[in-house]
Amino acid sequence: MNNNNGIGIANESETVTSNATQPTTLYVYCEWTMIENMNVERVYHTASTLANGYVLVAGGWDVSAELYNPLTDTWTNTGNMNIARIGHTASLLENEYVLVTGGMKNDAALNSAELYNPLTGIWTTTGNMNVARAAHTASILANGYVLVTGGVNTGATLSSAELYSPITGTWVTTGNMNVARAAHTVSILTNGYILVAGGWDGSAALNSAELYNPLTDTWTTTENMNTARYYHTASILANGCVLVAGGDSLSHSLNSAELYDPSTGTWTTIGNMNVARRGHTASTLANEYVLVTGGFNNNGGYLDSAELYNPSTDTWITTANMIAARDFHTASTLANGSVLVTGGYGKFGMLNSAELY
Repeated sequence: MNNNNGIGIANESETVTSNATQPTTLYVYCEWTMIENMNVERVYHTASTLANGYVLVAGGWDVSAELYNPLTDTWTNTGNMNIARIGHTASLLENEYVLVTGGMKNDAALNSAELYNPLTGIWTTTGNMNVARAAHTASILANGYVLVTGGVNTGATLSSAELYSPITGTWVTTGNMNVARAAHTVSILTNGYILVAGGWDGSAALNSAELYNPLTDTWTTTENMNTARYYHTASILANGCVLVAGGDSLSHSLNSAELYDPSTGTWTTIGNMNVARRGHTASTLANEYVLVTGGFNNNGGYLDSAELYNPSTDTWITTANMIAARDFHTASTLANGSVLVTGGYGKFGMLNSAELY
């Protein structure tokens, strides 16, 4: 994957920095523990927490998949996917299967999809998407269908969207988004609507946002974000608002954050993160804080830093650094409240390391 269209492997040599005012740093002590390495180095992979508590990691320049056992802190290989892929999505279905869609192989977008059976450890192909795509999103709707939106195909960003039926294993096209976008975020709101925000349109970062109504299969625009961004994160808070943080804006890593209120359809700028970053992760903790980890900063390179968003004060608190600096990694919240971080890019290339917060 190249970076000519703004998605794929980002250019780590750029030195533009965010000019936003840095907030006063507070510090909360927690700790990271390095655990057994994965069997394979991975980046742009997926991680899915299964019903039995295991975490399935799949792909990332490789056809292989493996399982993390939180009781033993160990990894075991499981069945290989049918196709090696990066930049794909993984969705845990109601029947406990994991649906993997699209991605890239040898710089070509894929339309294939496959299912992982956690009882057998075997992958089986399912219906192909109507459009090949990578750097897209996938959301599970209340009716069990999976909505896939946008992405990139042979350098062109996509506005198309389609629905997967787990019952028939087939895809049906639905209404197009108003804006073609890749490397965007998607959030399932408490009212059942799907919020898509930001992304890359092939030439610039986007600040636009829109809503999908699953009852009518239609998209309507909502208020623009205050900052254009892609490779950012979006987290649903306990009050139903959506926290968007960081990202990139044309080779300009961001520390800004903002909140979307579904009841008013408006965005409000909140306190900045302590570090500008893109390609990071965001995980909602049991105490309702949001943990942001790693990423890349155009001035500081690969990041090992982590910070917490406090929704009660709209402020960010620095917490313990990860043991390894990484971006385009995954983060999975476990049943015991710990957060498992896996793989990604580091200073010397792809990583197979994993750690727990």
